[in-house]
Amino acid sequence: MADGNLKLYAFADEAGNSVSEQIAAIIRNGLDGAELRGTEYGNVSDISAEQAKEIARRFSDEGLRVWSVGSPLGKIGITAPLEPELERLKRTIETAHILGSENIRMFSFYIPRGEEPEKYRSEIIDRLSQMASVAAGTGVTLCHENEKGIYGENDVRCLEILRDVPGIVGVFDPANFIQCGVDTLSAWELLKARTKYLHIKDALGDGRVVPAGCGVGHVEEIVADFRSMGGLSLTIEPHLTVFNGLGALEREGERSQVGEVYTYPDRNSAFDAACTALKDIL
Repeated sequence: MADGNLKLYAFADEAGNSVSEQIAAIIRNGLDGAELRGTEYGNVSDISAEQAKEIARRFSDEGLRVWSVGSPLGKIGITAPLEPELERLKRTIETAHILGSENIRMFSFYIPRGEEPEKYRSEIIDRLSQMASVAAGTGVTLCHENEKGIYGENDVRCLEILRDVPGIVGVFDPANFIQCGVDTLSAWELLKARTKYLHIKDALGDGRVVPAGCGVGHVEEIVADFRSMGGLSLTIEPHLTVFNGLGALEREGERSQVGEVYTYPDRNSAFDAACTALKDIL
């Protein structure tokens, strides 16, 4: 790490499916812990309390944190019923407490293809406000990530969400903005005051994911500015090879362009390369 205050985490399920593999990858790269997304027990939002306790114990035994819960909450269609998602949020908050996580990463609903997102603005804000109400007072912060296909896929609509829904803060993902045709420096200036942490992921202009600093995401400048503002936490999200579960993270018929420019012999090599790229920037 660059200094004693900065904390580096990762989506370690890109290194391996099991908790053991993830912990080994985190330790090997000198990180502080994980943004937990998937394990051999399934998606983090669907695990049992006993499974969460086991994961928490294993991370704690190694002196590691589960800094954030990388949930898929809000990755459903805007026309889908909300109540099941609110119930899933309640369970995920309970899981976050067991894991010792202070954050839950979430999204702002898929917009039907071919329709104008603005048509659903009021519904989006209402649904996110209900989610924020569920999380209020729990000690867990809801962190909205920009993502292609959802309402908050660009910087302007992300700002609407972060401005109009008290209790939700931002996760800034440069590669996702690139894939939506958004200039990352402009987006950063617009959103940085409302951003809690960064996902370290870079891409070329055509959307292909590359190690941090190798794309057009201005990751080095954004990280430097984030740190100058007192930002202390970064999550590495490699996406450099196709890993188990990637398809479940995206809407049917869509595919992240990963592993097509920088390729690695295995998942651990790709994970290590992503960690090294960030350290080189730092």
